[in-house]
Amino acid sequence: MFSGQVALVTGASKGIGAAVAEKLAAQGAFVYVNYHRSAAAAQEVESHIRDAGGQCALVQGSIGDKDQVAEMFKKIRAESKRLDLLVNNAGALHDNYLAMMSDSEWTQVIDTNLTGVFLMTRAAVRMMIARKSGRIVNIASTAGRAGQAGQCNYASAKAGIMAMTRSLALEVSQFNIRVNAVAPGFIETDMVRTMPAEKRAMATSLIPLRRLGKPEEIAEVVSFLLSDAASYIQGQSLVVDGGMIH
Repeated sequence: MFSGQVALVTGASKGIGAAVAEKLAAQGAFVYVNYHRSAAAAQEVESHIRDAGGQCALVQGSIGDKDQVAEMFKKIRAESKRLDLLVNNAGALHDNYLAMMSDSEWTQVIDTNLTGVFLMTRAAVRMMIARKSGRIVNIASTAGRAGQAGQCNYASAKAGIMAMTRSLALEVSQFNIRVNAVAPGFIETDMVRTMPAEKRAMATSLIPLRRLGKPEEIAEVVSFLLSDAASYIQGQSLVVDGGMIH
């Protein structure tokens, strides 16, 4: 499906990012596996991809740091000279009620979850415009649609991602670049596993399908949106949450 194409997946050392990286590699893409601090986990993803016959390379860097973003894209341009697929998955979480939220809890989440997507996408779009081709999927969240107590920072960033997705789609359609977002609900990731058991149970009870989602299920949706099968889908944010919000 993606044979000969080059993909970059941010935050790909675990969870949804790892599942997406492995899925795209299995479908023929050469995948740059981005990570910030989790080198060992990223190396494990690299091993899984190579053991399955896929091709990939690790690229370390914080997406919220413009200098590190520049270095990542310098590496990609030098090695591959192109970027066909970008999945903005990396994110940060610092929950607190707004009245008690510190400046750093706000800025760290916004810098990674929103500014980081801006920095990565700006660099990618410049490469894609030059080739008049590209596909981008941003990982948002149902929190950006429905809100979540204790997550004013996170929900604001994810809502911003969905607005950015729509606006960017209007800008780059003329260059044959498609931009969409996926808004997962509760997915079985490290972020959700750290929730108290009673909160997990309550969350599950609110999901009509009565279970948490799996990273691989999100990867399937991302792969579809990046593929030619979704050629007439542009600027959309697809909710994948087992029916939790409507």
